[in-house]
Amino acid sequence: MFFFYTMAQLILSIGTNLGNKKQNLMDAIAQIASKIGVCTMVSPFYKTEPWGFTSENSFLNGIVVVETTLQPMEILDVTQQIEKQLGRKVKSINGYADRLIDIDLVDYDHQIVETERLTLPHRLMEERNFVLKPLCDVLPEWEHPVLKKTAKDLLAESPDTSEPIAET
Repeated sequence: MFFFYTMAQLILSIGTNLGNKKQNLMDAIAQIASKIGVCTMVSPFYKTEPWGFTSENSFLNGIVVVETTLQPMEILDVTQQIEKQLGRKVKSINGYADRLIDIDLVDYDHQIVETERLTLPHRLMEERNFVLKPLCDVLPEWEHPVLKKTAKDLLAESPDTSEPIAET
């Protein structure tokens, strides 16, 4: 008996603004690779200012592209388990807060998903340079399935005036 698994392209945004930020992201990538699928691309990491809240702690953000056989809700569950395993206490519910790790699903094979727990593509991604800049590094021609614009066009039109700084 043969089983055929359909591979899907998953785009994840990862970020942290507490502790050893680069190590937090590397730990998240290792967990993603062991639990979700093959990491085919990882963007450079970018230092960014907090988005949507005030903090003295800057963020380090990046994009991970993964080939996976998991479905979106399975991936959401796994990413939340990874966040807990890496020390995240609670997801931001009433506003944003400092965090050891944040893993967000940005896109899953250009599917449009709207449930109580998950919206794909990620809502507000087109307003977040900390998502768009690293996305342009790895998939500049990726097209938003709702807005029908490429990542590089979304970055050029973004209302976000922040300038992500490449981590060296």
